[in-house]
Amino acid sequence: MKIGIDLGGTKTEAILLGHDNRLIKKIRTSTPVGQGYRSILNNIKTMVDELENQTSQRCTIGVGTPGSIDKHTNLIKYSNTVCLNDRPLRADLEVLFERPVRIENDANCFALSEAVDGSGKNHKTVFGIIMGTGCGGGIVVNKTIMHGPNGMSGEWGHTVLDPRGHACYCGLHGCIETYLSGPALIKHFRQHGGTPVSRVEEILEQAENNVAAATTMLDHYYTTFARAISQLVKILDPDIIVLGGGLSNIETLYTTAVKRINNFFAHPVSVNLVKNTHGDSSGVRGAAFLWDQK
Repeated sequence: MKIGIDLGGTKTEAILLGHDNRLIKKIRTSTPVGQGYRSILNNIKTMVDELENQTSQRCTIGVGTPGSIDKHTNLIKYSNTVCLNDRPLRADLEVLFERPVRIENDANCFALSEAVDGSGKNHKTVFGIIMGTGCGGGIVVNKTIMHGPNGMSGEWGHTVLDPRGHACYCGLHGCIETYLSGPALIKHFRQHGGTPVSRVEEILEQAENNVAAATTMLDHYYTTFARAISQLVKILDPDIIVLGGGLSNIETLYTTAVKRINNFFAHPVSVNLVKNTHGDSSGVRGAAFLWDQK
């Protein structure tokens, strides 16, 4: 039986799957980021213990988390849950659970879930994108996650759009995440004359009511999104791109924004951009599937 864990910046979700990948139990808690790294580990331990008590057996454990594991140091890097950065998360979890643990970038887990039995199940090359608190990407080919020699395959969110652009927590400037994440959209809206808002949905509502600051900001957002997708297509040209995360619910990304992708090509291209199938559960399902990988 399999346990999958989605370690997010605000919530941690864990699921228990049976041998046929049938969902047996799901639990969700807030991620204790403010209490530090050790509290996050203990929170995961508590959740796994609860699920294993349900089965009375030891399960495989897969974890999806923002950022990636540096192949040379085995430490977490590029996580927007910054207290995880430069920490040996996998090694520490293996000590806690006294067994091997598999860890992947959360976008890789999302892409794997959607490639196995989601929106990308009938396609060879699937690129999964998470746009929410941060922005991430993952490449799955023939139902197998691609990593690359540096473990950087699919690190779309930290592709630089403008080296003179906004500062990113990763140390670079102008990363895609600083333009397309939810917090970035809210920040830029406020900076360019928008009323104080705390949710992206409020900007969308204002745009529906033809509030000028909102319509202008979304127009700019669509163009930036199209440019970022065009770079992905030029390099990888995947069979399908599956969007996840809270911002994947912006329906105009699949219509208005997609039409602008061709503005960044000399000749027309066809881009298969679709919404996810499994919603918020994609990442945690993909984490559970990690032990099905070779």
